[in-house]
Amino acid sequence: MLDKFFKITENKSTLKTEIIAGITTFMTMVYILAVNPSILSDAGMDKDAVFTATALSALIATLVMALVAKLPFALAPGMGLNAFFAYTVVLGMGYTWQFALTAVFLEGLIFLLLTALNIRELIVNSIPLNLKHAISVGIGLFIAFIGLQSTGLIVDNPATLVSLGSMKNPGVLIGLTGIVVTGVLLAKRVKGALLIGILASTVIGLFVGVTVIPDDFQMVSLPPSIEPIFFKFDFHQILSFDMLIVLFTFLFVDMFDTVGTLVGVSSTADMLDKDGKVPRVKRALFADSIGTTVGAILGTSTVTTYVESAAGVAEGGKTGMTALTVAVMFGLALFFAPLFMMIPPEATASALIIVGLFMISPIMKIDLNDLTEAIPAFLTIIMMPLTYSIAQGIVFGMLSYVILKVLTGRHKEVKPIMYIIAVLFIIKFFV
Repeated sequence: MLDKFFKITENKSTLKTEIIAGITTFMTMVYILAVNPSILSDAGMDKDAVFTATALSALIATLVMALVAKLPFALAPGMGLNAFFAYTVVLGMGYTWQFALTAVFLEGLIFLLLTALNIRELIVNSIPLNLKHAISVGIGLFIAFIGLQSTGLIVDNPATLVSLGSMKNPGVLIGLTGIVVTGVLLAKRVKGALLIGILASTVIGLFVGVTVIPDDFQMVSLPPSIEPIFFKFDFHQILSFDMLIVLFTFLFVDMFDTVGTLVGVSSTADMLDKDGKVPRVKRALFADSIGTTVGAILGTSTVTTYVESAAGVAEGGKTGMTALTVAVMFGLALFFAPLFMMIPPEATASALIIVGLFMISPIMKIDLNDLTEAIPAFLTIIMMPLTYSIAQGIVFGMLSYVILKVLTGRHKEVKPIMYIIAVLFIIKFFV
């Protein structure tokens, strides 16, 4: 039944592979269950209630991705967007978290409208093929950079921005061990290599103090109530200029983070069709829109497609069965949260670093001889890790593409929607 519904065999996969891929994706993104409540609680929201809202919104959105789009992508409240919610809108601008939740809710409704009108799909399909491959490479470098930071191998440095961390740091040793274990397993073509690497690193972490078992550890617990944050909207200032600015920022970042993830991971997995389009992209964007709208009602910040989905794809996940597995894992996490919270970021870092390697493979498909194609591709790639943003990488890539094509007399190669997007990008820079 599952094989027929998700066309697992038709996609040259197996049920076991899809399930392992889903668990791997979940393991690399389970940190959001701890991080999101921590960030939003700084805005005054109930931390325990946000935990439940985070898990439920991820479950619902990923379930829609699985059953409607049938793609191997997972969704959850997005990093960066939650920080903007708490530290800019609430603590910086002085608005209530109810005001910020209202902006997220309106964003979801607008995305539903844009998806229904095929505008978001039009934007995805307007991105040139070379830039789509570049987005994959940029995301690969970006998530590898995140992984290196998580281990402590790369640390902040006031003089040079970043530098090498201490090799005596247990987290660094765990991360490097995970890379070696995962690399050996991959070289030997062992199924579930990334997942095994995560679990092995978690166990090793017990002996060096990286993996910590709390004194009051309980494997099973009931999820906290979401009543303190459920449907808590403030519509009194929806016509204010500040609401417009907040809403535009949410829309901009979420739009291009999601677009970048869908395109980049699809490119890596060879899922793009002969015209370079993401299969069933409208349904995937619908899942994102539903996630954000429902997430706001439940009481959490913007829900978006997770770049960590690349970890599951690297394990062989090709269908919605991978996403269904992730959704089930988020459901279990509601009751087994203490168990999942034991997995340290150092243990999942090795998977992200290895996946970064897999995601740079499309660089071989980029035309580096045509500089009007190569320069935008390069800017897309390099700006993602350096700005710590998928969206900003796409901005620099698409803007430079339009400008170079126009100034070299090749404006006919630019699709009309690209000009509109370029103008919006310029407005975003200077307004």
